[in-house]
Amino acid sequence: MAAAGRKTAQAESEEKVQRGIQSVEVAGRFLGALAAVRAPMTLAELADTAQLAPAQAHAYLVSLTRLGLIKRDHLSGRYEPGPLSLQLGMLHLESDPAYRAAVPRVDELAERTGFSVAISIAGPQGPAIVRYVPAAAPLHVNLHVGTVMALAATATGRVYCAFQPRARWESLWRQQQPQATTADFNAFDETLDAIRARGMERSIDTPSPAVSSLVFPYSTPAMR
Repeated sequence: MAAAGRKTAQAESEEKVQRGIQSVEVAGRFLGALAAVRAPMTLAELADTAQLAPAQAHAYLVSLTRLGLIKRDHLSGRYEPGPLSLQLGMLHLESDPAYRAAVPRVDELAERTGFSVAISIAGPQGPAIVRYVPAAAPLHVNLHVGTVMALAATATGRVYCAFQPRARWESLWRQQQPQATTADFNAFDETLDAIRARGMERSIDTPSPAVSSLVFPYSTPAMR
């Protein structure tokens, strides 16, 4: 009887271990939703994803924000991946052989030309900088690892749209330009056709005066 009792206790202990920690699993559902939707989400949307009441979901989000896994935009109130999520994503990216091979070439190009050079990849909110080498002379634009480039206003954003499926960027494009008309979207679509035809994009004195850029698409398995 004593042996049977010990066995039962052991089985109960193993069952508890297998159940895991519910709060961790809920956090994983929030992060998974943000990764799947690839756009900032409201509290109500995240609560629905995690099957929680909004008040309960808010408590989880407060803790995840403190940890840096999620951040909240103070203007829109929407949630998106935070800086710690970015760092974890960078660790994954750095394991990609093509990315590791590109880094020294980017550094060399910046040193040889004296221009700022960046590598951007497709993130949940658009093209995000994952490697940035500043120019020898100061560049009066706030760019750094984690910066997300605007879709229509930047050459990087337009290249992102030109070589990504429309389903990945159309809703985000409309969020960034809420006053845009159907004619505006059709004109942007024509711009993307031209970018695909020449295989690159450039900007001169935009989006800031005296700032020009040249952008080429490059794809690896980790960057798609």
